[in-house]
Amino acid sequence: MRTLTKDTVNKIGESVTLLGWVHVRRDHGKLIFIDLRDRWGIVQVVFSPARKELLASANQLRSEWVVEIRGTVKKRPKNMENPVLATGLIEVEADGLNILNESKTPPFALDTDGYEIGEENRLHYRYLDLRRERLKNDLVVRDKVIAYMRDFLHKNNFIEIETPILTKSTPEGARDYVVPSRIYPGKFYALPQSPQQYKQLLMVAGIERYFQIARCFRDEDTRGDRQPEFTQLDIEMSFTDREEILAMTEKLYLSLVRTLFPDKRLTLEADGRIPVMTYKEAMEKYGTDKPDVRKDKNDKDELAFLFVVDFPAFEWKETERRWDATHHPFTKPRVENVEMFWKEFKERPGEMLADQYDFVLNGYEIGGGSIRIHDPELLKAVFEALGNAPEAVERQFGHMLEAFRYGVPPHGGIAPGIDRLVMILQNEPNIREVIAFPKTGDGRDLMMDAPSEIDKKQLKELHITIEAKPL
Repeated sequence: MRTLTKDTVNKIGESVTLLGWVHVRRDHGKLIFIDLRDRWGIVQVVFSPARKELLASANQLRSEWVVEIRGTVKKRPKNMENPVLATGLIEVEADGLNILNESKTPPFALDTDGYEIGEENRLHYRYLDLRRERLKNDLVVRDKVIAYMRDFLHKNNFIEIETPILTKSTPEGARDYVVPSRIYPGKFYALPQSPQQYKQLLMVAGIERYFQIARCFRDEDTRGDRQPEFTQLDIEMSFTDREEILAMTEKLYLSLVRTLFPDKRLTLEADGRIPVMTYKEAMEKYGTDKPDVRKDKNDKDELAFLFVVDFPAFEWKETERRWDATHHPFTKPRVENVEMFWKEFKERPGEMLADQYDFVLNGYEIGGGSIRIHDPELLKAVFEALGNAPEAVERQFGHMLEAFRYGVPPHGGIAPGIDRLVMILQNEPNIREVIAFPKTGDGRDLMMDAPSEIDKKQLKELHITIEAKPL
């Protein structure tokens, strides 16, 4: 039976079988030492000259070879302990070696933090890059954060529900990634920018408290800290208001930090609450809607959460010569009915406020949400006010309007990003460091060589013709 490296400290005098990678090999006269690495740590293994054939086999070993080692756990000789390692008081005296797989020499060092290596090279060999301790730890922490979120929400009567990845293309702010349908020529699915419509439809369905660790896809212009696909904690609640949603979010995140990151220092109000600031106050005082309110901005272990509220409902798009929703068109403007909406929109569209709120941490927007429109006539009016013809509204959002006519409760939610949160908690320079297989800043997967061309047979099956790009 296999023994994990972390468990060897409790097996002094026992025979063990270890499986893992050769991290480092050292020759000390007639002795050969290797550091054997698995996911849980490193343990020193010693091959002695008393076993000549075994020593000869060990002499072949190189870094990153995959091996099975049998041996006996012993205390290290006095003054030979390694206090840096969790297993530094023991070593394994080998009595058996099985080489499971050899390895080419890695293209870069794996025993450093990796920051000194060009990112494109690291991403090309991401499966090797992930072997380094720093990145492995980032993924372990990410898992703990998600597990904590799930446990907290389950204890607060939320249900985790998966929503479709293949959905309908509708205008929600960013460009969609589209997927052609082979069965229905000329028609397309879209990958979800977020589960926005589905989670609202779950409120219509009477679920009342939903969450999901959701994958989201947005075909946006390239930027260094932006990914074509990302992960968010998606939350929706029925019969709620802004104060309840922010209070629940506050309780989740403060308890998460205090439990998983006790060494972090929280900057809070005198009463222990996360500060709340209006959009107007933030812009006037800081010139940004995501201010960094840390007391010491050079202190990476200081966490300053902030809620920003009272956003403008609409913003003017000069290039398109029209008003657009600041958040998304499902966000509720601060009006009581359709008549009040049309009156205010015609008189002062830029001054209308929305029940929208953002969640900020150390100068980064880590989430956003809103109270949603639950009146189908008001929702239709907002779409039309944003320049959509009535027939286009019905074609693109008729399913939502129809559903809302069957007794939809007042509802709202929030969707904090997981990638950016873990990046900040781990003091990483960008979100790519905390994603197992990220894209580059310009949207390429260097390891898989994507996006890539597909063959003519696939194109024909999908009824797609590729036009040559103009020179």
